[in-house]
Amino acid sequence: MNILIFGATGMVGQGVLRECLKARDVGHVVAVGRQSTGIVHERLSEIVAPDLTNLAAHRDRLAPFDACFFCLGVSSVGMNEADYTRVTYDLTLSVARLLVRENSQMVFTYVSGAGTDSTGEGKRMWARVKGRTESALIALGFKGAYMFRPGIIQPMHAVRSKTPAYRATYALATPLFGVIRTFWPRSIVTSEQVGLAMLGVARRGYARAILEVPDIQEAARVQ
Repeated sequence: MNILIFGATGMVGQGVLRECLKARDVGHVVAVGRQSTGIVHERLSEIVAPDLTNLAAHRDRLAPFDACFFCLGVSSVGMNEADYTRVTYDLTLSVARLLVRENSQMVFTYVSGAGTDSTGEGKRMWARVKGRTESALIALGFKGAYMFRPGIIQPMHAVRSKTPAYRATYALATPLFGVIRTFWPRSIVTSEQVGLAMLGVARRGYARAILEVPDIQEAARVQ
């Protein structure tokens, strides 16, 4: 498989990129983002684009892929709905529409979040916007479109957030991950599991378009 990854420098994207480069059936990975990953690997190349809403100049390089793993995302903290919509719905759909025009046989996976509102009309702003984004992606016409809704994500294998506050939070939370996994196993996945699950749905599809935590865990197990 040839894989396209958006957001490979973020915490989720780092884990997904790691699993892609480990997978024997992945021939080539292209990471697309505003900055370089800093990783040198024979099967990895990059497209560094300051404006990800305008990728027309890179169209030819974006077409020949079996799957796109879209791991870009921002926190809604301190943002109003209009601004959050621009960086969540508008950016994601501008990329997805370009990709589906170039290659509708691609599998598209999107990192959403636990608690996303599929109606797009609930009280929580971020959940509404994510819900509208999911629905629009599913309707675009890809060979497969899968919405990942991880809950708590435990970073593994030196994966770390770019945001200092998040890094501090994860450092404090590390002793609690085992407790959460014991008592609330349906609420937590690892960055490794997310990457393995994305590869799993790219290879074989999945029974549902929306994958909650237990679905991600299952898709990660079946390789």
